[in-house]
Amino acid sequence: MRESSAGIRIIIGIIIAIISFVSFLGSQEFNPVTGEDQYVSLTVDQEITLGLQSEPELMSQFGGLSNDQRDQSIVDDIGFDLVRNSIAADTPWEFDFHLLADASTVNAFALPGGPIFITEALYSRLDRDELAGVLAHEIVHVLARHGAQRIAKSELTNGLIGAVGVASGEASAAQTAAMVGQIVNMSYGRQDELQSDAIGVCLMLDAGYDPQGMVEVMRVLAEATGGARQPEFFSTHPNPDNRIDEIEEAIANAPENCPS
Repeated sequence: MRESSAGIRIIIGIIIAIISFVSFLGSQEFNPVTGEDQYVSLTVDQEITLGLQSEPELMSQFGGLSNDQRDQSIVDDIGFDLVRNSIAADTPWEFDFHLLADASTVNAFALPGGPIFITEALYSRLDRDELAGVLAHEIVHVLARHGAQRIAKSELTNGLIGAVGVASGEASAAQTAAMVGQIVNMSYGRQDELQSDAIGVCLMLDAGYDPQGMVEVMRVLAEATGGARQPEFFSTHPNPDNRIDEIEEAIANAPENCPS
């Protein structure tokens, strides 16, 4: 009887895994900004709605919005300048730019659909071209639908974790699978960052900003460590050793490699 129960669990686990894979593969779309096929499980409207619904929680984590209207206007001016004068202008995403009041956490974020945030701690360290570099990078996260891709991968990972747990009947096996899944997703995120750097250079050039500003951002962030722990930016934006080299290469190869 026990062997029969185990066999049923294995069959159910296999079915769950197959459904997860089929659902993931069926979500493939072509993204003209990146020039790549990608897997996204959300529609454009769903992605925009998700971003808007996530805004209040993110704001609350970083002290709410800044009260400095002058600095907020600068963020708006540069952010929308990048959008209007680049490939972002012809996309359906609802961009909005927010300066967060947090004066100690060096970070910036992009939510699915268009909301973009930068903390005062990072903003205060940047000149205009450097600020354009940060915002261009975050805009590309939206254009490339990196958030939606991570969600699709997470759904696949969760499906496979469930399949392992059902098939084995052991929580420990599912936990091991979860750890493996997290490692896979983290590796994928590093490629997102490099892609956002490269295409972000294109946005800066299109809008008339000096793309060396993005290189300087990396140096500003390095200085922000003060020889101690890295700024929070590096916890959400993995920083490979060759990141500056990759940006310099993107600058050297632009605009030939920029999307049009």
